[in-house]
Order: sequence, then C-alpha cells, then structure tokens
Amino acid sequence: MTTTTPARTTTRMAALVREIRTVVDRGLAPDLTAYLVGERLAPHLGTADLLTAEQQEGDPERYRQHILHAEPDGGFSVVALVWMPGQETCIHDHVSWCVAGVHQGEESERRYRLAPGADAARLVATEDVVNAQGEVCGFAPPGDIHKVRNSCTDKAISIHVYGADVSRLGSSIRRVYTLPVD
Repeated sequence: MTTTTPARTTTRMAALVREIRTVVDRGLAPDLTAYLVGERLAPHLGTADLLTAEQQEGDPERYRQHILHAEPDGGFSVVALVWMPGQETCIHDHVSWCVAGVHQGEESERRYRLAPGADAARLVATEDVVNAQGEVCGFAPPGDIHKVRNSCTDKAISIHVYGADVSRLGSSIRRVYTLPVD
C-alpha cells in the first residue's frame, strides 16, 4: 500500500467530517459508533464532489491510501483507498472500529474467523460479500478478520472511517494473518 496526504479537502468531505465528529463525540460503544458513522457516510458515496482528482489516483503496483482527515485528538480518520483491478489486501484485522463504503466500482470481501486447531489455530472463511457503489459495511474488533480486493475491471475507490489516527499509525491494520485457511 502506498500512502499520500491530500493537498486540500472538498466542501463535501468537510461536511462529512463534521457529521462523523458528532457521532464519535457521543462516546458510544464501538459497534454502534460504526453503524451510525456508516449511516452518515452512505449519502456521500458516488458523488462527484467528495474527492479531489488527486485523491482518486491509484498506483499500478498496489492499492493506494489517501488520508483525507485525521482528527487532532486521534478519535477518527477518514481515508480513501484506491484499487486498480485485481489489487487486494492481505488477510488482516484492525486496530479499531471501521466503516467502509464503496465510492466507485465494486469490492469483494472474504471474512474469516479464527478457529482453534489440534496443533495450531487456523482461519475459517465465513462469508463472501460483494460491495457495489453506495454500499457500506461496518465492524468492530474482535471478529473483523478479512481480505478485500477490487473485483471489477476498472478502478475502485472506497472511503474508510477508522476509530484511530491512521496518519500517525500509518495503517489501520493491527495484525496480518498467515495461518492456514480452511
């Protein structure tokens, strides 16, 4: 993943950040926060004025992360992930609650659970989900192990909101899983 920080914020993104802030400042449980942030994000997806042209640029080698906003107190971050066809993440989980909405294109997600094994733990695939433009999903650890990829033939862009300061951490990934997969 390559990371960039935007030159500017659009008026629509600034409005979305204010909406997210009102939810996060309530101090609710992580899963409820993710749900309510997802409700705020959904109406902005697919709009032409959410991202600048620079914030929609991909990388031919790996998916690209554009940090759109990081709250000064570390309470949340907003990121655009830009995926060229076939690009994908590793299997991973997150440092905090997360909301992801597809702004453009389509993304496939495979979700996993960690299962004990006779000799060692393993991953078991639990669900395959295809998210199209406008669709939102949210989750909170534990139970957030997944892998995401661009499953369409064009560039895909998703907007992610994390309950952590991604600009400081560099990523929302807590742990990468290399366990056997059933």
